[in-house]
Amino acid sequence: MLCMKPLLCKSFVAERGHADYMLGMSEVQTEAPLLPLLICPDPKLRKTARPVTEADRGEVDALIPSMFATMYKAPGIGLAAPQVGRSLRVVTIDLAPDNVPAPIALINPEIIAASDEEAVQQEGCLSVPEQYADVTRPARVKVRYLDEHWVKREIEAEGLLAACLQHEIDHLNGVLFVDHLTALKRNILLRKLAKAQKDQQARR
Repeated sequence: MLCMKPLLCKSFVAERGHADYMLGMSEVQTEAPLLPLLICPDPKLRKTARPVTEADRGEVDALIPSMFATMYKAPGIGLAAPQVGRSLRVVTIDLAPDNVPAPIALINPEIIAASDEEAVQQEGCLSVPEQYADVTRPARVKVRYLDEHWVKREIEAEGLLAACLQHEIDHLNGVLFVDHLTALKRNILLRKLAKAQKDQQARR
């Protein structure tokens, strides 16, 4: 979701800064290959990712380190497999609380409970670069998933983590954060994105 670009929360980046964030991530950086990020309106971002099965274990075990490496390089605080062209229900997240790396890998995550109370977070996304908007979501969620060791887990979250989990699970269902905006706000944001991409291509 919130990106430092995926789930990049613009305010998160502003508070911490790119350099400080990357320094804090140095302990968990790997030599895993970086993956290309898909940018809206790539149609692959709109496809529902398929559930991971035991047959995918080798692919997923190799994918997770590359997702973390790509996320940290961006820099981002969350990434979903469809954003790197893999139609698998896999998510990586690291909010790095207090500048301490705290990576979480989630395989087949599903929201099993959500609060009636709502909260607003400013969201951005590596697949919708340099565009941000306030998004309203349930303030608290409970998510069931398999961790990187393929062990069943549940996590209860609020605040930024809750927003991040919802944002990334949205990606698994072909939903972008802009889909939570009014049609007017969504169209303005997507037009700005298209113009920025056109200007970038013209400079090359």
